[in-house]
Amino acid sequence: MTRERRDTYGPPPFLSKGFRMPTVSAHVALTLAQHIDHVFGVMGNGNAYFLDAIETQTDATFTAVRHEQGSVVAADAHFRASGRIAAATTTYGAGFTNTITSLAEAVQAHVPLVLVVGDEPTSGPRPWDVDQIALASAVGARTYTTGRADAAATTVIAIEHALTYRVPVVLAIPYDVAALEAGPVPEAPAPRIPAPLAPRGEFAGGMLDEIAAALAGAERPFLLAGRGAWLAGASEALGALADATGALTASSALGRGVFPDNRYDLGVTGGFGADGAMELVRQADVAVVFGASLNQFTMRFGELFAPGTRVFQIDVAPTATHPHVGGFVRADARVAAEALVERLRNSGESAPEAGDVPSAGTAAVRISGVVAAEAWRETVDIAAARAYPDGEELAPDGRLDPRSAARRVAELLPEDRVVVSDGGHFIGWANMYWPVAAPDRMMMVGTAFQSIGQGWPSVVGATRARPETTVVLTSGDGGGLMAIPDLESAVRAAGGHGMAVIWNDAAYGAEVNLYGLKGLAEGPMLIPQVDFAAFGEAVGAEGVVVRTLDDLERLASWASEDPAVRRFLVLDLRISGKVIAPYQQEIIRVNS
Repeated sequence: MTRERRDTYGPPPFLSKGFRMPTVSAHVALTLAQHIDHVFGVMGNGNAYFLDAIETQTDATFTAVRHEQGSVVAADAHFRASGRIAAATTTYGAGFTNTITSLAEAVQAHVPLVLVVGDEPTSGPRPWDVDQIALASAVGARTYTTGRADAAATTVIAIEHALTYRVPVVLAIPYDVAALEAGPVPEAPAPRIPAPLAPRGEFAGGMLDEIAAALAGAERPFLLAGRGAWLAGASEALGALADATGALTASSALGRGVFPDNRYDLGVTGGFGADGAMELVRQADVAVVFGASLNQFTMRFGELFAPGTRVFQIDVAPTATHPHVGGFVRADARVAAEALVERLRNSGESAPEAGDVPSAGTAAVRISGVVAAEAWRETVDIAAARAYPDGEELAPDGRLDPRSAARRVAELLPEDRVVVSDGGHFIGWANMYWPVAAPDRMMMVGTAFQSIGQGWPSVVGATRARPETTVVLTSGDGGGLMAIPDLESAVRAAGGHGMAVIWNDAAYGAEVNLYGLKGLAEGPMLIPQVDFAAFGEAVGAEGVVVRTLDDLERLASWASEDPAVRRFLVLDLRISGKVIAPYQQEIIRVNS
């Protein structure tokens, strides 16, 4: 079917088996494909007709995964890597219940996607059916159920809901409705997406005035931005604001690279931050936070800012998200940043001529703070502040020191890369040592819901979003084993454009660090040594066991090869579990 014909919402007049009147499932597929290019999933009884329509009647690309959880994970990663909504699909019952953890992660991470599922027939549940609406609702996802007469309209409403509220939605097709003929596909309106949230009311305007004045008068201003700022397209405006105020900048873990100029950027805040950088943050006298939720990890469990720092927050959340915030504006990060730049520009233009004596609080006095801030910038050694420990080649137990391994891997990785991360103790190493160019080039799927085992299918979604870029998975052995069915999916989808670094310490490292140190039995926390290189070889990848830094030289040669001829690379890093990541040390301290 051509793109032109598909854009009319009409079905193709002929299919390979002759003309067929579109079914309800075809209505869903044809309408969905107007707005979504990629579908990830596992076929079953409940979605067979939907997938048939996707394959034969639309231009959308279907990529199979091997576990239903992976369908949602792949659609999640696709959005994070591209900003474009994707769809997942599974059958009813057991197929749907397998998606619950990944669905909860997407809800917690505010990732819009559409999960198309089969559902119980309209006549009532069968022994293998469950209350899917209740299950989805329990993790925060809304369900829209299609009927014979409204499938196209319901599909548009589901997409609109996902994009408006930045959450996953479930689009259910009852089993006895899926194959019913539904007539020509009607035209359906495009989803309506709200405009960026602008500051509203005198209070918001007055607070922006106060923030602008505080920044202009600050001697050590600091700007912090998160993933919300990136999604709002605020990068350029934040760069202009940093230049206008002479501020140092930093980001949350999910906002890395949001500021366009890294000369005065301190990197990631919280447990992934370098000690020197975090000391500079505590010197700030004014801090403004854009699109970051200020969770306990970003805030270093309340110790990110010094008691005397004036902290302001700009976010689309209804209220401030941390008690240390002294002034809050509910607004889109880009709109608010642009408004602050305009206020500062106007303040500068209204400053008295040289030689005039301004009264306290005038624009000239406030703008003079920018001079002091620029002096602060020039006296700071950013490179030294951002530096992390080198580590030794081998830890005392004879296994690789993850710090030195992470540093060496960073030196060898292709520059054009997207990093996808599973959850686990190892997340500190990539987040500390592997720089990325923008927030959509480092994503942590699973951490919002504190889950592991979502790494391999993340490669699938990211690869489909950025097919010419090298996608790098960072995962632990625990999460890597949990998601092992989709190792094959990752290798098949990415080929020579993909690779994985498995931090293999033969344990659930986070649990050993938190509970083993308390004297709890370590047996359940340990994993027999697994050969991930062999796992990779079994499904067509190239596997390398890495016991020394010299073993990483294969990565250097692999990175220089043509992606069209090289294979997916699995690096099985045999690291020491005795080296504890700094963020984990913070958690241990808080919980001790």
